[in-house]
Amino acid sequence: MRARSTTVDSYCVRNVVTATRETPVARCAQLMHDEHVGGLVIVDERGGQSIPVGMITDRDIAIEVVAFGVDAQTLTAGDIMAGELAVARDDEDLLSVLATMREHGVRRLPVVGADGSLMGIVTADNLWEVLAEEVDGLARVVRAGQTRERKTRIAGALQAAPG
Repeated sequence: MRARSTTVDSYCVRNVVTATRETPVARCAQLMHDEHVGGLVIVDERGGQSIPVGMITDRDIAIEVVAFGVDAQTLTAGDIMAGELAVARDDEDLLSVLATMREHGVRRLPVVGADGSLMGIVTADNLWEVLAEEVDGLARVVRAGQTRERKTRIAGALQAAPG
């Protein structure tokens, strides 16, 4: 498969599971379970747009809530969501997105449009898949070149052989 584009817009997942700051943590955990995701984007609704303001992950719930025996019904997503949210713009290239993930130590980034509204989410798993496809393509090119070279050498050796 040939890479469609180098921008995150081409690779992000569009169906993002979200919650609001007011959503109880227990409901967040249920959403993660039901939707088979490891994190939720916390959004504020502004003018009909979902604006990402935070993230919570299954690990946040385990470390911040369960580990201390805190009642997940009384805490909200806003109480435990990560403070400063790192995001990717939909027109950013993949290397820039990888750098942002590395700088912030995160595996998931909400993807936003020019107006700051939620467009999707990109995960380290998504990017590994893209990179693996590209590396596999390069490996095939190298193997094909080596095969051509061997055939050329064999043909040349046969022609040069005294006969």
